[in-house]
Amino acid sequence: MTGSSPTDGSPTPLKRERADAARNRRAILRATEELLAVHRPEQISMEQVAAAAGVGKGTVFHRFGNRMGLMIALMQERAADLGEQVLDGPPPLGPGAPPRERALAFLDALVDVVARNKSLLAALGHAASSTPHPHDEHPRGAHPTYLAWHSHLSTLIGEARPELDGAAVAHVLLAGLNSDPILLLLERGESDRLAGALRELATRLLDG
Repeated sequence: MTGSSPTDGSPTPLKRERADAARNRRAILRATEELLAVHRPEQISMEQVAAAAGVGKGTVFHRFGNRMGLMIALMQERAADLGEQVLDGPPPLGPGAPPRERALAFLDALVDVVARNKSLLAALGHAASSTPHPHDEHPRGAHPTYLAWHSHLSTLIGEARPELDGAAVAHVLLAGLNSDPILLLLERGESDRLAGALRELATRLLDG
């Protein structure tokens, strides 16, 4: 019968193709992240990514379209990983810890994501801001990753300090991860310094 599975237990061509595609995707995103550790997004070409991932250039273009599509996919992947930890991971990042501790752990995790993907937030923010959103209070209204991070952080701030404007404070804290001076710190390998400063600022806000 057409489309039937082999009876010898070997994977079907379709399953092999899917496995190869998933493996290529992981390799491409991993290579992109490694390149971002030493280069800004605009300095990375699709050819470089393909060579680092060990795949053909056409595979990268076919899967992600262009460099910005690749960068967006990488951030979405890392954001999804972080989202899973927030929803189902152990405390203090996951459920079960007081909101103050969860907020601080979340900021630490964000610094780690940004440190491993230097200036990626800036590139995505620029892409999103190219389309104006005059009635949206969010600076990246079209960017679901930022919206999710802001929503989670502002909720935790509101629970820890109900008298604060949690939404505005969350914007202020997240804005610190997307600026040229912060990028320079990360390029010098000073992510621990950034994490410490952000934690100190957040602690003072959360403790009143």
